[in-house]
Amino acid sequence: MDYAKLLNGKKTFPWKKATNMKIAIIGGGFMGLVLAHKISKTNAKVKVFERETQPGGLSTYHDYEHFIWDRFYHVILPTDADLIHLMEEIGLGDQINWRRSMTGYYVQNKFYSISSLKEFLFFPPLNIIDKLKLGFTIFYGSRIKNWKTLEKITAKDWLIKIGGKKTYEKFWSPLLLAKLGEMHESVSAVFIWSYIKRLFQARSSAAQKEHMGYVSGGYKTVFDRLQELLVQKDAELLLDCSVKKIIPGASGGITVFYNDREEHFDKLIFTAPLNALNILAAPKLVEVTKKQKPIEYLGVICMVMLTEQPLTPYYVLNIADKEIPFTGVIGMSTLVDLEETGGKYITYFPKYATADDTYWQKTDQELEDIFLKGVQKLYPEFNMGTVNSVHINKAMKVQPLQVLNYSEFIPKIQTKNPDFYVLNTSQFVNETLNNNTVTQHIDYFMINFNKDLESI
Repeated sequence: MDYAKLLNGKKTFPWKKATNMKIAIIGGGFMGLVLAHKISKTNAKVKVFERETQPGGLSTYHDYEHFIWDRFYHVILPTDADLIHLMEEIGLGDQINWRRSMTGYYVQNKFYSISSLKEFLFFPPLNIIDKLKLGFTIFYGSRIKNWKTLEKITAKDWLIKIGGKKTYEKFWSPLLLAKLGEMHESVSAVFIWSYIKRLFQARSSAAQKEHMGYVSGGYKTVFDRLQELLVQKDAELLLDCSVKKIIPGASGGITVFYNDREEHFDKLIFTAPLNALNILAAPKLVEVTKKQKPIEYLGVICMVMLTEQPLTPYYVLNIADKEIPFTGVIGMSTLVDLEETGGKYITYFPKYATADDTYWQKTDQELEDIFLKGVQKLYPEFNMGTVNSVHINKAMKVQPLQVLNYSEFIPKIQTKNPDFYVLNTSQFVNETLNNNTVTQHIDYFMINFNKDLESI
Protein backbone atom coordinates (compact mmCIF):
# COMPACT_ATOMS: atom_id res chain seq x y z
CA MET A 1 0.00 0.00 0.00
CA ASP A 2 1.37 3.40 -1.03
CA TYR A 3 0.34 5.56 1.93
CA ALA A 4 2.11 8.59 0.48
CA LYS A 5 -0.46 8.68 -2.32
CA LEU A 6 -3.33 8.13 0.10
CA LEU A 7 -2.13 11.05 2.17
CA ASN A 8 -1.37 13.28 -0.83
CA GLY A 9 2.12 13.89 0.52
CA LYS A 10 0.96 14.91 4.00
CA LYS A 11 2.87 13.65 7.02
CA THR A 12 -0.16 13.30 9.25
CA PHE A 13 -3.66 11.96 8.73
CA PRO A 14 -6.51 14.52 8.74
CA TRP A 15 -8.49 12.50 11.29
CA LYS A 16 -12.05 13.52 12.03
CA LYS A 17 -12.47 14.53 15.66
CA ALA A 18 -14.42 12.04 17.78
CA THR A 19 -14.69 14.01 21.01
CA ASN A 20 -16.55 12.16 23.80
CA MET A 21 -16.79 8.95 21.78
CA LYS A 22 -15.77 5.89 23.85
CA ILE A 23 -13.69 3.31 22.01
CA ALA A 24 -12.42 -0.02 23.37
CA ILE A 25 -9.39 -1.89 22.03
CA ILE A 26 -8.92 -5.54 22.92
CA GLY A 27 -5.21 -6.38 23.06
CA GLY A 28 -2.33 -4.28 24.35
CA GLY A 29 0.38 -5.52 22.04
CA PHE A 30 2.25 -3.32 19.58
CA MET A 31 -0.78 -3.20 17.30
CA GLY A 32 -3.23 -2.37 20.08
CA LEU A 33 -1.13 0.41 21.63
CA VAL A 34 -0.24 2.09 18.34
CA LEU A 35 -3.87 1.91 17.31
CA ALA A 36 -4.87 3.46 20.66
CA HIS A 37 -2.36 6.25 20.09
CA LYS A 38 -3.74 6.98 16.61
CA ILE A 39 -7.37 6.97 17.75
CA SER A 40 -6.72 9.04 20.87
CA LYS A 41 -5.55 11.83 18.55
CA THR A 42 -9.20 12.15 17.47
CA ASN A 43 -10.00 13.11 21.10
CA ALA A 44 -11.97 9.90 21.58
CA LYS A 45 -11.88 8.28 25.04
CA VAL A 46 -9.84 5.12 24.46
CA LYS A 47 -9.53 2.13 26.79
CA VAL A 48 -7.16 -0.77 26.03
CA PHE A 49 -7.69 -4.22 27.57
CA GLU A 50 -4.59 -6.44 27.96
CA ARG A 51 -4.58 -9.80 29.76
CA GLU A 52 -0.82 -9.82 30.46
CA THR A 53 0.85 -7.89 33.27
CA GLN A 54 2.87 -5.74 30.86
CA PRO A 55 2.14 -4.39 27.37
CA GLY A 56 3.78 -5.26 24.10
CA GLY A 57 2.81 -8.80 23.12
CA LEU A 58 5.59 -10.39 21.07
CA SER A 59 7.49 -7.09 21.16
CA THR A 60 7.46 -6.84 24.94
CA TYR A 61 10.49 -6.54 27.19
CA HIS A 62 12.19 -8.66 29.84
CA ASP A 63 14.07 -7.90 33.04
CA TYR A 64 17.57 -9.36 32.58
CA GLU A 65 18.59 -8.28 36.10
CA HIS A 66 21.30 -5.87 34.97
CA PHE A 67 19.03 -4.10 32.48
CA ILE A 68 15.66 -4.33 30.70
CA TRP A 69 15.61 -5.23 27.02
CA ASP A 70 13.44 -6.96 24.41
CA ARG A 71 12.23 -10.46 25.26
CA PHE A 72 12.76 -11.47 21.64
CA TYR A 73 15.07 -9.82 19.12
CA HIS A 74 13.90 -6.87 17.01
CA VAL A 75 15.57 -4.41 14.65
CA ILE A 76 14.52 -1.57 12.38
CA LEU A 77 15.57 -1.65 8.73
CA PRO A 78 16.30 1.52 6.72
CA THR A 79 13.41 0.54 4.43
CA ASP A 80 10.90 0.34 7.33
CA ALA A 81 9.49 3.74 6.36
CA ASP A 82 6.18 3.41 8.21
CA LEU A 83 7.79 2.25 11.45
CA ILE A 84 10.43 4.99 11.27
CA HIS A 85 7.71 7.59 10.66
CA LEU A 86 5.83 6.28 13.71
CA MET A 87 8.95 6.66 15.86
CA GLU A 88 9.27 10.26 14.63
CA GLU A 89 5.58 10.89 15.28
CA ILE A 90 5.84 9.82 18.93
CA GLY A 91 9.05 11.76 19.48
CA LEU A 92 11.57 8.91 19.28
CA GLY A 93 13.04 9.57 15.84
CA ASP A 94 16.25 10.96 17.31
CA GLN A 95 16.61 7.86 19.49
CA ILE A 96 17.00 5.46 16.57
CA ASN A 97 20.60 4.30 16.42
CA TRP A 98 21.93 2.97 13.11
CA ARG A 99 24.77 0.49 12.99
CA ARG A 100 26.44 -1.55 10.32
CA SER A 101 25.40 -5.18 10.72
CA MET A 102 27.14 -8.34 9.63
CA THR A 103 25.64 -11.61 8.41
CA GLY A 104 27.32 -14.96 8.80
CA TYR A 105 26.75 -18.53 7.68
CA TYR A 106 27.82 -21.70 9.46
CA VAL A 107 28.24 -24.37 6.79
CA GLN A 108 30.27 -27.60 6.96
CA ASN A 109 31.71 -26.69 10.39
CA LYS A 110 33.02 -23.35 9.13
CA PHE A 111 31.97 -19.71 9.62
CA TYR A 112 31.63 -17.43 6.61
CA SER A 113 30.83 -13.73 6.47
CA ILE A 114 28.71 -12.38 3.62
CA SER A 115 28.37 -8.86 4.97
CA SER A 116 29.62 -7.02 1.89
CA LEU A 117 29.57 -7.44 -1.87
CA LYS A 118 33.19 -8.55 -1.81
CA GLU A 119 32.55 -11.24 0.80
CA PHE A 120 29.48 -12.35 -1.08
CA LEU A 121 31.49 -12.76 -4.29
CA PHE A 122 34.15 -14.77 -2.46
CA PHE A 123 31.69 -16.97 -0.51
CA PRO A 124 33.62 -20.28 -0.81
CA PRO A 125 30.70 -22.77 -0.74
CA LEU A 126 29.40 -21.31 -4.03
CA ASN A 127 31.24 -21.01 -7.32
CA ILE A 128 30.88 -17.98 -9.56
CA ILE A 129 28.03 -19.53 -11.57
CA ASP A 130 26.09 -20.32 -8.38
CA LYS A 131 26.65 -16.77 -7.13
CA LEU A 132 25.31 -15.36 -10.38
CA LYS A 133 22.25 -17.59 -9.98
CA LEU A 134 21.84 -16.39 -6.41
CA GLY A 135 22.07 -12.76 -7.49
CA PHE A 136 19.51 -13.37 -10.22
CA THR A 137 17.14 -15.04 -7.73
CA ILE A 138 17.27 -11.99 -5.45
CA PHE A 139 16.87 -9.56 -8.37
CA TYR A 140 14.04 -11.56 -9.93
CA GLY A 141 12.24 -12.21 -6.65
CA SER A 142 12.31 -8.58 -5.55
CA ARG A 143 10.48 -7.56 -8.73
CA ILE A 144 7.65 -10.08 -8.70
CA LYS A 145 4.27 -8.39 -8.29
CA ASN A 146 1.79 -11.28 -8.57
CA TRP A 147 2.47 -13.14 -5.32
CA LYS A 148 -0.58 -15.43 -5.80
CA THR A 149 1.32 -17.56 -8.31
CA LEU A 150 3.99 -18.21 -5.68
CA GLU A 151 1.43 -19.89 -3.40
CA LYS A 152 1.36 -22.89 -5.72
CA ILE A 153 5.00 -23.89 -5.24
CA THR A 154 7.13 -24.47 -2.16
CA ALA A 155 9.96 -22.08 -1.39
CA LYS A 156 12.41 -24.95 -1.79
CA ASP A 157 11.17 -25.95 -5.25
CA TRP A 158 10.96 -22.33 -6.43
CA LEU A 159 14.46 -21.46 -5.23
CA ILE A 160 15.93 -24.60 -6.82
CA LYS A 161 14.08 -23.87 -10.07
CA ILE A 162 15.39 -20.30 -10.25
CA GLY A 163 18.85 -20.65 -8.72
CA GLY A 164 19.79 -24.32 -8.70
CA LYS A 165 20.07 -27.03 -6.04
CA LYS A 166 23.56 -26.16 -4.81
CA THR A 167 22.65 -22.52 -4.24
CA TYR A 168 19.59 -23.65 -2.31
CA GLU A 169 21.48 -26.10 -0.10
CA LYS A 170 24.42 -23.81 0.65
CA PHE A 171 22.64 -20.46 0.92
CA TRP A 172 18.84 -20.52 1.10
CA SER A 173 18.28 -23.64 3.18
CA PRO A 174 20.22 -22.33 6.22
CA LEU A 175 18.38 -19.02 6.01
CA LEU A 176 14.97 -20.72 5.88
CA LEU A 177 15.98 -23.09 8.67
CA ALA A 178 16.96 -20.13 10.84
CA LYS A 179 13.55 -18.49 10.28
CA LEU A 180 11.24 -21.50 10.24
CA GLY A 181 12.97 -24.45 11.89
CA GLU A 182 12.13 -27.97 10.74
CA MET A 183 9.10 -26.73 8.78
CA HIS A 184 11.23 -24.67 6.40
CA GLU A 185 10.55 -27.03 3.48
CA SER A 186 6.77 -26.77 3.89
CA VAL A 187 6.26 -23.06 3.25
CA SER A 188 5.26 -21.64 -0.10
CA ALA A 189 7.49 -19.34 -2.13
CA VAL A 190 5.45 -16.39 -0.83
CA PHE A 191 7.44 -16.49 2.40
CA ILE A 192 10.88 -16.17 0.81
CA TRP A 193 9.54 -13.61 -1.70
CA SER A 194 8.34 -11.33 1.10
CA TYR A 195 11.60 -11.93 2.99
CA ILE A 196 13.67 -10.98 -0.06
CA LYS A 197 11.64 -7.81 -0.55
CA ARG A 198 12.21 -6.61 3.01
CA LEU A 199 15.63 -7.84 4.10
CA PHE A 200 17.66 -7.45 0.95
CA GLN A 201 16.48 -3.88 0.59
CA ALA A 202 18.25 -3.09 3.86
CA ARG A 203 21.56 -2.70 2.07
CA SER A 204 22.80 0.85 1.63
CA SER A 205 22.83 1.55 -2.09
CA ALA A 206 25.91 3.74 -1.62
CA ALA A 207 28.07 1.53 0.55
CA GLN A 208 26.51 -1.85 -0.26
CA LYS A 209 26.71 -2.68 3.43
CA GLU A 210 23.86 -3.78 5.64
CA HIS A 211 22.62 -1.36 8.28
CA MET A 212 20.07 -1.96 11.01
CA GLY A 213 18.72 0.19 13.79
CA TYR A 214 17.25 0.07 17.28
CA VAL A 215 15.61 2.54 19.63
CA SER A 216 17.63 3.43 22.72
CA GLY A 217 16.24 1.37 25.57
CA GLY A 218 14.65 -1.15 23.21
CA TYR A 219 10.91 -1.57 22.83
CA LYS A 220 10.35 -0.68 26.48
CA THR A 221 11.17 2.90 25.46
CA VAL A 222 8.55 2.67 22.71
CA PHE A 223 5.83 1.30 24.98
CA ASP A 224 6.65 3.73 27.78
CA ARG A 225 6.34 6.59 25.32
CA LEU A 226 3.05 5.30 23.90
CA GLN A 227 1.63 4.97 27.42
CA GLU A 228 2.79 8.48 28.25
CA LEU A 229 0.98 9.86 25.19
CA LEU A 230 -2.14 7.88 26.05
CA VAL A 231 -2.18 9.34 29.57
CA GLN A 232 -1.95 12.82 28.08
CA LYS A 233 -5.12 12.04 26.12
CA ASP A 234 -6.88 10.56 29.18
CA ALA A 235 -6.77 7.11 27.61
CA GLU A 236 -6.52 4.00 29.81
CA LEU A 237 -4.48 0.83 29.56
CA LEU A 238 -5.83 -1.99 31.74
CA LEU A 239 -3.16 -4.64 32.38
CA ASP A 240 -3.74 -8.08 33.90
CA CYS A 241 -7.34 -7.67 32.76
CA SER A 242 -9.59 -10.62 32.06
CA VAL A 243 -12.21 -9.91 29.39
CA LYS A 244 -15.10 -12.36 29.81
CA LYS A 245 -17.36 -11.58 26.87
CA ILE A 246 -18.24 -8.92 24.29
CA ILE A 247 -21.84 -8.36 23.18
CA PRO A 248 -23.76 -5.78 21.12
CA GLY A 249 -25.38 -3.00 23.12
CA ALA A 250 -29.17 -2.94 23.35
CA SER A 251 -29.37 0.43 21.57
CA GLY A 252 -26.12 0.41 19.62
CA GLY A 253 -22.47 0.24 20.55
CA ILE A 254 -20.67 -2.61 22.28
CA THR A 255 -20.69 -3.87 25.88
CA VAL A 256 -17.56 -5.43 27.39
CA PHE A 257 -17.65 -7.68 30.46
CA TYR A 258 -14.29 -7.77 32.21
CA ASN A 259 -13.07 -8.72 35.68
CA ASP A 260 -16.20 -7.98 37.78
CA ARG A 261 -17.46 -5.11 35.66
CA GLU A 262 -19.31 -4.32 32.47
CA GLU A 263 -18.81 -1.18 30.40
CA HIS A 264 -20.44 0.24 27.30
CA PHE A 265 -18.48 1.66 24.33
CA ASP A 266 -19.48 3.37 21.11
CA LYS A 267 -17.06 1.23 19.12
CA LEU A 268 -14.69 -1.68 19.74
CA ILE A 269 -11.61 -2.87 17.83
CA PHE A 270 -10.44 -6.43 18.43
CA THR A 271 -6.69 -6.97 17.88
CA ALA A 272 -6.20 -10.21 19.83
CA PRO A 273 -5.76 -13.63 18.11
CA LEU A 274 -8.61 -15.42 16.35
CA ASN A 275 -8.98 -18.12 18.98
CA ALA A 276 -9.77 -15.41 21.54
CA LEU A 277 -12.20 -13.77 19.09
CA ASN A 278 -14.17 -17.00 18.79
CA ILE A 279 -14.42 -17.29 22.57
CA LEU A 280 -15.17 -13.70 23.57
CA ALA A 281 -17.26 -12.13 20.80
CA ALA A 282 -20.98 -12.83 20.57
CA PRO A 283 -22.12 -14.48 17.30
CA LYS A 284 -24.17 -11.37 16.49
CA LEU A 285 -20.94 -9.35 16.27
CA VAL A 286 -18.77 -11.40 13.96
CA GLU A 287 -18.67 -14.57 11.91
CA VAL A 288 -15.42 -16.46 11.42
CA THR A 289 -15.65 -18.90 8.54
CA LYS A 290 -13.67 -21.96 9.54
CA LYS A 291 -11.78 -23.86 6.88
CA GLN A 292 -11.26 -27.60 6.73
CA LYS A 293 -7.50 -27.26 7.16
CA PRO A 294 -6.55 -25.45 10.38
CA ILE A 295 -3.83 -22.83 10.34
CA GLU A 296 -0.57 -24.09 11.77
CA TYR A 297 1.49 -21.61 13.75
CA LEU A 298 5.18 -21.43 14.42
CA GLY A 299 6.27 -20.68 17.93
CA VAL A 300 9.71 -19.84 19.24
CA ILE A 301 11.80 -21.06 22.13
CA CYS A 302 14.58 -18.55 22.62
CA MET A 303 17.52 -18.78 24.97
CA VAL A 304 19.01 -15.40 25.84
CA MET A 305 22.56 -15.46 27.14
CA LEU A 306 24.39 -12.63 28.87
CA THR A 307 28.17 -12.85 28.82
CA GLU A 308 31.16 -10.82 29.95
CA GLN A 309 32.88 -11.36 26.58
CA PRO A 310 31.56 -11.12 23.00
CA LEU A 311 30.45 -14.38 21.41
CA THR A 312 29.88 -13.56 17.73
CA PRO A 313 30.80 -10.77 15.30
CA TYR A 314 27.54 -11.28 13.37
CA TYR A 315 24.14 -9.83 14.02
CA VAL A 316 22.66 -12.89 12.28
CA LEU A 317 24.39 -16.24 12.01
CA ASN A 318 22.44 -18.72 9.87
CA ILE A 319 23.18 -22.32 10.79
CA ALA A 320 23.26 -25.22 8.31
CA ASP A 321 23.85 -27.96 10.89
CA LYS A 322 20.89 -29.92 12.26
CA GLU A 323 22.97 -31.11 15.23
CA ILE A 324 22.84 -27.57 16.61
CA PRO A 325 19.60 -27.34 18.67
CA PHE A 326 18.85 -23.71 17.84
CA THR A 327 18.22 -22.40 14.34
CA GLY A 328 20.33 -19.25 14.47
CA VAL A 329 22.47 -16.96 16.59
CA ILE A 330 21.47 -13.31 16.99
CA GLY A 331 24.34 -11.17 18.26
CA MET A 332 22.32 -8.21 19.52
CA SER A 333 25.42 -6.62 21.07
CA THR A 334 26.94 -6.24 17.61
CA LEU A 335 24.34 -3.46 17.17
CA VAL A 336 23.39 -2.32 20.66
CA ASP A 337 25.85 -0.29 22.72
CA LEU A 338 27.06 -2.01 25.89
CA GLU A 339 25.87 0.97 27.92
CA GLU A 340 22.34 -0.14 27.04
CA THR A 341 22.87 -3.64 28.42
CA GLY A 342 24.71 -3.01 31.66
CA GLY A 343 28.09 -3.79 30.14
CA LYS A 344 26.94 -7.33 29.27
CA TYR A 345 26.89 -8.90 25.81
CA ILE A 346 23.42 -10.15 24.90
CA THR A 347 22.94 -13.00 22.42
CA TYR A 348 19.70 -14.71 21.35
CA PHE A 349 19.47 -18.38 20.33
CA PRO A 350 16.04 -19.02 18.75
CA LYS A 351 14.50 -22.34 17.84
CA TYR A 352 11.32 -22.07 15.77
CA ALA A 353 8.94 -24.95 16.34
CA THR A 354 5.36 -26.02 15.63
CA ALA A 355 2.93 -26.85 18.43
CA ASP A 356 3.66 -30.60 18.28
CA ASP A 357 7.42 -30.22 18.76
CA THR A 358 8.67 -32.15 21.80
CA TYR A 359 10.73 -29.15 22.91
CA TRP A 360 7.57 -27.55 24.32
CA GLN A 361 7.31 -30.38 26.87
CA LYS A 362 10.82 -29.76 28.21
CA THR A 363 11.46 -27.73 31.34
CA ASP A 364 13.39 -24.47 31.15
CA GLN A 365 16.35 -26.18 32.79
CA GLU A 366 16.32 -28.99 30.23
CA LEU A 367 16.17 -26.46 27.40
CA GLU A 368 19.00 -24.46 28.92
CA ASP A 369 21.19 -27.58 29.17
CA ILE A 370 20.47 -28.57 25.55
CA PHE A 371 21.07 -25.07 24.18
CA LEU A 372 24.28 -24.54 26.16
CA LYS A 373 25.68 -27.81 24.77
CA GLY A 374 24.88 -26.42 21.32
CA VAL A 375 26.77 -23.23 22.14
CA GLN A 376 29.80 -25.26 23.23
CA LYS A 377 29.69 -27.29 20.01
CA LEU A 378 29.37 -24.19 17.86
CA TYR A 379 32.00 -22.19 19.79
CA PRO A 380 34.36 -24.77 21.38
CA GLU A 381 36.98 -22.11 22.20
CA PHE A 382 34.54 -19.78 23.95
CA ASN A 383 35.08 -19.50 27.70
CA MET A 384 31.73 -20.57 29.17
CA GLY A 385 32.93 -19.20 32.48
CA THR A 386 32.16 -15.72 31.15
CA VAL A 387 28.43 -16.54 30.99
CA ASN A 388 26.68 -14.20 33.39
CA SER A 389 23.11 -15.51 33.16
CA VAL A 390 20.79 -17.49 30.92
CA HIS A 391 17.08 -16.85 30.28
CA ILE A 392 14.52 -18.99 28.44
CA ASN A 393 11.70 -17.08 26.70
CA LYS A 394 8.86 -18.76 24.81
CA ALA A 395 5.96 -17.83 22.55
CA MET A 396 3.65 -20.54 21.23
CA LYS A 397 2.22 -18.52 18.33
CA VAL A 398 4.65 -16.21 16.58
CA GLN A 399 3.44 -16.40 12.98
CA PRO A 400 1.22 -18.54 10.74
CA LEU A 401 3.02 -21.09 8.62
CA GLN A 402 2.51 -19.88 5.05
CA VAL A 403 2.09 -23.27 3.42
CA LEU A 404 0.88 -23.94 -0.13
CA ASN A 405 -2.31 -22.05 -1.02
CA TYR A 406 -2.32 -20.40 2.40
CA SER A 407 -4.64 -17.54 1.42
CA GLU A 408 -7.34 -19.99 0.37
CA PHE A 409 -7.89 -21.57 3.77
CA ILE A 410 -7.28 -18.78 6.25
CA PRO A 411 -10.49 -18.07 8.18
CA LYS A 412 -12.55 -15.26 6.69
CA ILE A 413 -13.76 -12.68 9.20
CA GLN A 414 -17.10 -10.98 8.58
CA THR A 415 -18.18 -8.37 11.11
CA LYS A 416 -21.96 -8.09 11.55
CA ASN A 417 -22.13 -4.93 13.63
CA PRO A 418 -21.12 -1.45 12.42
CA ASP A 419 -19.54 -0.70 15.80
CA PHE A 420 -17.35 -3.83 15.92
CA TYR A 421 -14.01 -4.08 14.09
CA VAL A 422 -11.34 -6.76 13.81
CA LEU A 423 -7.70 -5.98 13.07
CA ASN A 424 -5.11 -8.67 13.72
CA THR A 425 -2.19 -10.43 12.06
CA SER A 426 -4.15 -13.52 10.99
CA GLN A 427 -4.96 -11.82 7.69
CA PHE A 428 -1.34 -11.12 6.69
CA VAL A 429 -1.22 -13.44 3.69
CA ASN A 430 1.64 -12.10 1.58
CA GLU A 431 3.90 -10.28 4.05
CA THR A 432 6.49 -11.04 6.69
CA LEU A 433 5.28 -10.43 10.21
CA ASN A 434 7.17 -7.42 11.57
CA ASN A 435 6.29 -4.13 13.20
CA ASN A 436 6.67 -2.13 10.01
CA THR A 437 4.00 -4.28 8.36
CA VAL A 438 1.79 -3.93 11.43
CA THR A 439 2.16 -0.13 11.28
CA GLN A 440 1.17 -0.15 7.60
CA HIS A 441 -2.00 -2.09 8.36
CA ILE A 442 -2.87 0.24 11.24
CA ASP A 443 -2.57 3.29 8.96
CA TYR A 444 -4.74 1.63 6.33
CA PHE A 445 -7.30 0.69 8.99
CA MET A 446 -7.36 4.28 10.26
CA ILE A 447 -8.18 5.61 6.80
CA ASN A 448 -11.29 3.42 6.69
CA PHE A 449 -12.10 4.02 10.35
CA ASN A 450 -11.97 7.76 9.73
CA LYS A 451 -14.46 7.38 6.88
CA ASP A 452 -16.83 5.64 9.31
CA LEU A 453 -16.49 8.54 11.75
CA GLU A 454 -17.27 11.00 8.97
CA SER A 455 -20.52 9.15 8.24
CA ILE A 456 -21.74 9.53 11.84
